[in-house]
Amino acid sequence: MSSAEEVAMETSGSLISMTDLFILSLAGGFAVYWFFIRGKKQETPNFKKLTVAPVLERADSSEQSFIQKMKNTKRNVVVFYGSQTGTAEEFATRLAKDASRYGMKGMVADPEECEMDKLTDLKDIENSLAIFCMATYGEGDPTDNAQEFFEFLTNGEEDLNGLKFAVFGLGNKTYEHYNSMGIFVDKKLEELGGERVFELGLGDDDANIEEDFVTWREKFWPAVCLHFGVEATGENVNTRQYALSPVPEDLPKEKIFTGEVARVGSFNKQKPPYDAKNPYLAPIRVNKELHKGGDRSCMHIKLDISDSKIRYETGDHVAIYPINSPEIVEKIGQRLGIDLDEIFSLTNVDEDASKKHPFPCPCSYRTALTHYVDITNPLRTHVLGELSEYTDKAEDKEFLQKMTHATEEGKKLYQDWVHKAHRNILAVLEDIPSLKPPPDHIVELLPRLQPRFYSISSSPKVHPKSIHVTAVLVDYTTTTNRRMMGVCTSWLAGKKPPMTNGTVEHDGDSNLRDALPRVPIYVRKSQFRLPFKPSTPVVMIGPGTGIAPFRGFIQERAYLKDEGRMVGETILYFGCRNESVDFIYSEELAEYKEKGVLTLHTAFSRDQAQKVYVQHLMDQNQEQIWNLLNENGHIYICGDAKNMAKEVHGVLVKILTSKGSMSEADAEDYIKKLQSKGRYSADVWS
Repeated sequence: MSSAEEVAMETSGSLISMTDLFILSLAGGFAVYWFFIRGKKQETPNFKKLTVAPVLERADSSEQSFIQKMKNTKRNVVVFYGSQTGTAEEFATRLAKDASRYGMKGMVADPEECEMDKLTDLKDIENSLAIFCMATYGEGDPTDNAQEFFEFLTNGEEDLNGLKFAVFGLGNKTYEHYNSMGIFVDKKLEELGGERVFELGLGDDDANIEEDFVTWREKFWPAVCLHFGVEATGENVNTRQYALSPVPEDLPKEKIFTGEVARVGSFNKQKPPYDAKNPYLAPIRVNKELHKGGDRSCMHIKLDISDSKIRYETGDHVAIYPINSPEIVEKIGQRLGIDLDEIFSLTNVDEDASKKHPFPCPCSYRTALTHYVDITNPLRTHVLGELSEYTDKAEDKEFLQKMTHATEEGKKLYQDWVHKAHRNILAVLEDIPSLKPPPDHIVELLPRLQPRFYSISSSPKVHPKSIHVTAVLVDYTTTTNRRMMGVCTSWLAGKKPPMTNGTVEHDGDSNLRDALPRVPIYVRKSQFRLPFKPSTPVVMIGPGTGIAPFRGFIQERAYLKDEGRMVGETILYFGCRNESVDFIYSEELAEYKEKGVLTLHTAFSRDQAQKVYVQHLMDQNQEQIWNLLNENGHIYICGDAKNMAKEVHGVLVKILTSKGSMSEADAEDYIKKLQSKGRYSADVWS
């Protein structure tokens, strides 16, 4: 299981993924482009030798522009990233670090913190190159930190003649708008006059995005050398970016980070506004089981935001910062033979770099492994390569390094031993006993632990002081017989409020608030929205925890109807395995149906010999859906992208061809027009 898949499962009806989705109008033409050019044979470069010291820096939002920084520090490669879950930023860092091996100097840059209209000035720097690692999020949208850059390119007012560029996109093929941001950036940069140095790379997180990146990267750098006429220097790029720095023995406790995201002590003294760098510690008022039996668990969690001034809209997402399993942290500490409570600090070896620390420092190793680094997902190839330097057994070193090579043998070995087996840092340390890496390098190498995003399953009109979450507990066994549990869902499962009068419902009981468990959260806006006019009819397709955002939709439309507003037909297609086991929110839905608020179609796949899914019910109700479309109705899908969403899309095409007498091509075009008008929306995960 890939990292994105685990995160996707954890969001349980909510994740927009770590790397996602897509702009329809671009996908077809550039898929053809990709398949055409990636087979091109590289010519043998005529090299000349350049030698520079390996340096890695990050651009920031200071008064000095990234162009001026590059000139002052003699950098000629800048790697921009559009990242939502941290993967694109990680790839960007690796590319910037690579540059020193090819006679160049690189720095990483967040486009949100740079004046992107200065791109045109890159031509003034000799042998300059701009690389873009761009993830896709939502329904083909740019990531949060790439929004302004997207708008800059969309406006298309700059002349980028002379800009040398390359793009690697991060996406997921199970989503309809596969890799649209990478495709868009690659296309627009060329349209604005830029010169593509190497073909667009497309990484698929549904398969093995690490393999896609390594394969692209291995071909990318020879093409760069050929273009600029430079030769690989042979420099070892596995140099430490951060080094241990002294921590005073008498350092006050209040200056030591204990899990805060950005500001030390922020969890003790909370101040709005709350956002990604300043999350709110929300009390959990309700944490109850929704399944009525079986071996799976689905939680309904109610987060109290009454004192936070946080506002949300129906369809938004809530981000929850999880912590890693204390048991895994202890095992890593034992395997490394360290005192987990030792205080340490890592500082960038480049004094001019804007990112001084890889995560909040100083802190203890326990805090770093618990709050700041990802210890549960499979290791990337570059981590394996650096770990190989910490074994004195030649066969172990060769084994680890082999997986870093973009050969068929290396890729297969990585796929089988790491990716399929989901070997995380603990599993690798356990399975290769000769490894003895220092703990400070381990926490530097591992990616940051990211927040998990969930569709909010409530409406602020009904619940203005609370945010509801619907989440399935992730729990499975790997091929090496190791039990893996979702980082966030397993942590949330243990966050139970104290019982009062036999119930976990504490709404309105302010006296109990201090005794409630708390989790760090913030709200992220979504484009998954109800129609502006309540009278517009809607069809919602959400099996399992895909019902999460639709529970909020239904609450809102019921509220508006009670207020005397004209509310259009509200139709829900819901499916699960067994009506008696995992029909979540069944009582609520029955009440809405009885009040005439909701038209409900249910599919219980395992309650009969032949499995029945939501798409089968849609097929049976073609007339209803066709009529709704003719009434300017909206269609919403939430759930599994790989299977359910594709099947639903297929049924919709079938309805349009049979009821609308369209060809399949016309039906697909009709659906694209619905999407462009906001009448066909998907909130799906892989």
